[in-house]
Amino acid sequence: MSNLFNKESWNEILEALSANWFRTLLTAFGVFWGIFILVILLAAGKGLENGVKQGFSGIATNTAFMWTQQTSKPFKGMPEGRRFNYRNGDVPALWEKFPDLRFISPRNQLGGWQGANNVIRGLKTGAFTVYGDMPEFINQQPMDIIEGRFINQNDIKENRKVAVIGQGVIDGLYEKGEPVIGSYIKINGVNFSVVGVYKKKGNSGGNQEEGMKDIFTPFTTFQRAFNFGDIVGWMAITAKDNASITELLPQIKDVLKSRHKIHPDDDRAIGSFDLYQEFSKVNGLFTILGVISYFVGILILISGVIGIGNIMLIVVKERTKEIGVRRALGATPWDIRSQILLEAIFLTIISGMAGIALASGLLKIIEILMRGMDTSEMMFANPSVGLGVVIAALLILIVSGLFAGMIPAQIAIKVKPVDALRTE
Repeated sequence: MSNLFNKESWNEILEALSANWFRTLLTAFGVFWGIFILVILLAAGKGLENGVKQGFSGIATNTAFMWTQQTSKPFKGMPEGRRFNYRNGDVPALWEKFPDLRFISPRNQLGGWQGANNVIRGLKTGAFTVYGDMPEFINQQPMDIIEGRFINQNDIKENRKVAVIGQGVIDGLYEKGEPVIGSYIKINGVNFSVVGVYKKKGNSGGNQEEGMKDIFTPFTTFQRAFNFGDIVGWMAITAKDNASITELLPQIKDVLKSRHKIHPDDDRAIGSFDLYQEFSKVNGLFTILGVISYFVGILILISGVIGIGNIMLIVVKERTKEIGVRRALGATPWDIRSQILLEAIFLTIISGMAGIALASGLLKIIEILMRGMDTSEMMFANPSVGLGVVIAALLILIVSGLFAGMIPAQIAIKVKPVDALRTE
């Protein structure tokens, strides 16, 4: 494009756009506002995505939780409506069948959905949920050990009566400033020594506070202390990174059905929650949110582009005689077309870049304001846009400028020199 490197052409563009600067400013505002809204929408969507995913931090998302329910079909002499329990032997059976599993954590529970369970310390009593867990469970659920330690393999092997408690338990059973590690709490008449204090991660709000009222004990100790025998209440199962728990889950259920004499087609006997599937839905939601942000931003941008197209039509009409003179002096249709297109693209890019600059400045201010804040309790964190978004915005601006100048340019090259020179 010869006009691109022609100093006279750029002088002409600046002169044409500054001839009526107020009109040019109003026209450019449409593009400025459209690209500003687009960047802010994308950044807000990213901030929401970061905030929600922050809540998943520390969670092994490739995990499923499985529990037992009533059977819905009779099988091998067993009646419909039968209740059953997982057993300790189910865990090694799953390890043997599925080498792609990373963690299998059998769990038992007192309190919670099964009813309140009283825990006593001295003269204080509180209702808390008590879990029997394996050491691996801390890799499947977000938890910070802020004092002491979590359950370890020696606790499991030696059936140690130890417990890890949350801040909610401390608030209910301890005086302010009272030492926690090494103290004892009594669960169903059994004394447990406190070896650790945890804090839940994530942004689960009120549920997080409730979760800090949980008490974790060694799985083997729990079974013995509370007469569970070899019963397993439920399991948290995590697949390795190169495998999908969603794909393994039906096969795992088939093995468990076979071990507990459940009809192969009984889909109600084993309940499950696939965390990976839910996490994938969240990712899909943010993909859709990004598409909607682009869609809304581009719609607003189109209104600005239409404004630039209109102003270029007016400019062409005002410069009809000038275009006629240039044509008479030998200017080719391409020279005229490229001049109009350059003016439209220049105006679009300048106004659009101003919108990007303002949006980036606003996002920087928000980042500075949020820098000292604890965003772990929020559903919003680090709103930002990457270089890819800026490049995409520039491409949108260039294409928009081309469209804005296309029709005026076509009208300009149709002007005949003789007719143009007659125009008053």
